[in-house]
Amino acid sequence: MATDYAQLTENLLRFYDFTNKVVLFVGAAGRQLLDPSAGTKKLIAIDQDVEALTELAANVAARGIQDSVEVVGSKFENVARSGDVVYFEFCLHEMADPQKALTHARNLARDIVVFDHSPGSEWIFYGAEEDNVARSSAVMESFGIRRRQTFQAAQRFANHAELLAKVGPQGPRAIERAQRFAGARDIVIPMSYELNLL
Repeated sequence: MATDYAQLTENLLRFYDFTNKVVLFVGAAGRQLLDPSAGTKKLIAIDQDVEALTELAANVAARGIQDSVEVVGSKFENVARSGDVVYFEFCLHEMADPQKALTHARNLARDIVVFDHSPGSEWIFYGAEEDNVARSSAVMESFGIRRRQTFQAAQRFANHAELLAKVGPQGPRAIERAQRFAGARDIVIPMSYELNLL
């Protein structure tokens, strides 16, 4: 396992109470740290990766919770549904225009929760995402952060090949940086991440 996802989920649920809320879950086609059965009134799962959302829909149907979960295959900026909270799960830094995304979120819900990497995290250096994370972090600051919590974890890999499988899709810069671990075993890379309530 790359990192302790159960710990990330626990941090999320302690940070913000999603109970009985209508949640617009942006980036829902990933690992889903916010479980669709977490006591929300309605979970609107949004992602432009329609194939991954099909998997989520099948999982929801198998668990018999489809009445409380709606799956929306779309870019977030095209979503017009409103709710109590818009929740971005490790995706704000990947968006072409984080300012536009947060402005849209503010029009849809009173609360915005962003779960993402912290600027300066060693892990985002190896993923070659430091510029994107710095940009989305600056946008959040300009919006006004009501509450923030920062956490430390680690990404763990058995060997260099396993690390490359994770960072390779990020492109040549990430692959080049991962060369530092060529031949290494039991690789541990510190990862700092944060929860922000806007």
